[in-house]
Amino acid sequence: MAGSGKTTLMQRIAVYIHEKQKASYIMNLDPAVGKLQYGCNIDIRDTVNYKEVMKQYQLGPNGGILTSLNLFATKFDQVMDLIEKKAGELEHVFVDTPGQIEIFTWSASGTIISDMLAYSLPTVVLYVVDTPRTVSPVTFMSNMLYACSIMYKLKLPFLLVFNKCDITASDFANEWMTNYEVFQEAVKQETAYAGALSASMGLVLEEFYQNITTVSVSAVTGEGMDELFEKMHKVAEEYHTVYRPMLESRVKEKEERDAKAARKRVKNLRKQMAAAGGGQDMNLAAAAGGQDDDEDDEDDEGDDEMEEVKDSAAEFRAEGAGLKAFEPDSDSGDDDGEDDLEYTRQVRDQPAVDMMEYLKQRGGDEFSESNDMAALHEILSDVNAGRTTMDDDS
Repeated sequence: MAGSGKTTLMQRIAVYIHEKQKASYIMNLDPAVGKLQYGCNIDIRDTVNYKEVMKQYQLGPNGGILTSLNLFATKFDQVMDLIEKKAGELEHVFVDTPGQIEIFTWSASGTIISDMLAYSLPTVVLYVVDTPRTVSPVTFMSNMLYACSIMYKLKLPFLLVFNKCDITASDFANEWMTNYEVFQEAVKQETAYAGALSASMGLVLEEFYQNITTVSVSAVTGEGMDELFEKMHKVAEEYHTVYRPMLESRVKEKEERDAKAARKRVKNLRKQMAAAGGGQDMNLAAAAGGQDDDEDDEDDEGDDEMEEVKDSAAEFRAEGAGLKAFEPDSDSGDDDGEDDLEYTRQVRDQPAVDMMEYLKQRGGDEFSESNDMAALHEILSDVNAGRTTMDDDS
């Protein structure tokens, strides 16, 4: 959170890992910071000029930070390549994000960066709280709601860091999180409507408190740094047991959705081609993918064969024997479709390039008369040899 001493804490972490000789990388993702008090290995300012972005796109400060982060995210795969190459030599990779919560947590670029880091490396989120500013129950509840929203948005192991403990100890906050009655007594002193709201929200967040790990540190004096690293390692263990399986499940679900959408597009394309070919039903689903139209939710064993068919069809068109992209009539700008249908009839009357040869070349020994592609081979062979046309009633 802005003003919580996050950058100062990063400076203290840099000093700590140097003293303890812990091989680590430090990355700065705040393009608007004027001067860093610590050395970093990767700096967004080396790639994106924040002031130039504001000037070129006529943006304000927050818009400039968000746009700079978006631009940097487009090349973040190169950053990940660099980190992954050094992963075996490093103990930690620290990332200093912009202090404005919404710019990183709720932006597309922040999601991309956090997901790429989490999928490649065990990742822990440190939420830094300005302890002196949370002595008010209302402000404390505001911080807890921020923390809760970030944890459920990023879906990563979470560590709540109470900073500036050299000024104000965080004992009161820990007591409020573990004893609702004590927090309720403190809220009663708030006469505004926000006091009643905070009291009710305290009950809502009770489960959140039970599953959160906290630590108290001072970025200025270095107090609590040993405990910070100890709890970071403890929380990181949850990554392997809880969060990593969750991430893999999300990736698998996305792949299944993409595969289903691809099958649906191929199905729609077949219908459109059937309509252009005189209304004949070109249902090749069983031959190409081992699936009927009503079985789109079955397993994806036929996806590889379907990709082979689509690739071969692309080569087939590239040779000039397939249907060209429909163009408007040459005699006028209006497209009544007559020349398209005429061209389609001409192509159907001509011998086609032997697609089966393409399929055999691409599939190698995997393609035989006994597999699921046999039916498609037979159909394509008949078409290429002129024994049947797309207009046949059979």
